[in-house]
Amino acid sequence: MAHGGTVLLDDIDSFSLDLQVKLLRVLQHKEFERVGDHKTIKIDVRFIVSTNQNLEKAIADKKFREDLYYRLNVISINIPPLRSRKDDLPLLVNHFMSLYSKENHKKIKNVSDDTMNILMNYDWPGNVRELENIIERAVILDTDGLIGSDDLPELLVGNAMASFDTRIGSGAGPRGTASLKDALREPEKIYILQVMKETGWNKKKAARKLGVNRTTLYNKLKKYSLLAEAK
Repeated sequence: MAHGGTVLLDDIDSFSLDLQVKLLRVLQHKEFERVGDHKTIKIDVRFIVSTNQNLEKAIADKKFREDLYYRLNVISINIPPLRSRKDDLPLLVNHFMSLYSKENHKKIKNVSDDTMNILMNYDWPGNVRELENIIERAVILDTDGLIGSDDLPELLVGNAMASFDTRIGSGAGPRGTASLKDALREPEKIYILQVMKETGWNKKKAARKLGVNRTTLYNKLKKYSLLAEAK
């Protein structure tokens, strides 16, 4: 079916050694036989494989074939974990919110600032799949068209706030007693300040990286008294 196109093999590390041998033959000879058939079929297919495991360690543990690894590893793309590329998070949130709003026949307008701050302040051990599940859950539970912190799992909110408390203790957050709203607002200010510095205080570049329009960024810079240095 994929002749002349592309096949994605997800979680290649889960393939049995027997299946790895068969895949290697397909890659080397560009041919295969269907189960129960002796007719050889020639194919022209590009293979993309993915894994979240260390395949070199799997080779050392005799769980993955070394010859298949080198045959597959023509071009390698390393995707950092979500916690290392949080500037992608607003775009992903909007994508999943739109996707599951249509699927569940709901009209979700937006994500509240407090909710986005919580999402930005979480380390995402489950990466994008965890984020997708969280947003799907939030869309299903939402009743007012705006995803709020009450639509998020308590564990996620608690972990995000615990991480924020740690930064406060190290001097990276607001001192003294703060309301929940103020505490959640502070990570947004810190993150915007970080992106502005990375882009040389260029509002156009910063807005693109933050996944917001320039008007939204301008309003937030004004809110946090950061306009003076912005271009």
